[in-house]
Amino acid sequence: MKKILFTGGSGRFAKVFKLVKNKYQIEYPSKKKFNIESFNSVLRYLKKSKPDYLIHCAALSRPMKIHEKNISKSILINIIGTSNIVRACSQKKIKLIYFSTNYVYPGIKGNYSEHDPVLPINNYAISKLGGECAVQMYKNSLILRISMTEKPFIHKEAFNDVEMNFMYHEDLAKNLLKLINHKGIINVGGSKNTVYNFAKKDNRNVKPVASKKIIGKQFPRKQTMNLKKYHKIIKK
Repeated sequence: MKKILFTGGSGRFAKVFKLVKNKYQIEYPSKKKFNIESFNSVLRYLKKSKPDYLIHCAALSRPMKIHEKNISKSILINIIGTSNIVRACSQKKIKLIYFSTNYVYPGIKGNYSEHDPVLPINNYAISKLGGECAVQMYKNSLILRISMTEKPFIHKEAFNDVEMNFMYHEDLAKNLLKLINHKGIINVGGSKNTVYNFAKKDNRNVKPVASKKIIGKQFPRKQTMNLKKYHKIIKK
């Protein structure tokens, strides 16, 4: 039985992923035992655990404003923390799967493929792309650029003028292990939709709102990705 070490075990996605039956032995170490901010902590745990895969889901994400207000914390967790994991996985020859975001794309034209140029739309996306840079240096790795959220949609309002590929945590959880033996970059998400049309399917109380009124005209509104690669893999 192959072993997977999963970071971010107390996070929102992990809580859903733990419910999926699988053929792997999966460890969810606590931050005290596996502190990604410390290279020595990461390396020490990997030497003891000896996993075949490391799924790096731990990150600083919400609220988005924290990446503007506290760039030091954002850099420490999302960039330096990921770099520590890459260095340790490289030393121990462990396959690394990194959770990134669709926000690394410019969001201007939509339908972005894995080969399109990136231009992060905010500090959160910049921090995740910083992590990607380290991961791409290690060839035994996979980057998942993901667009997902909780079910039902947790916000009271949703943008009716922003197109994305939102999917629920449950949708990725059931397909994640089909991806882990691949390498490179894979876009991961659901069908093209406005955020509002996606949200109202499972939350009738959500209200439509224009991003132009809240964020301004410069906010990118065509954030969809090309998902052909992802669909081809999960259909096998």
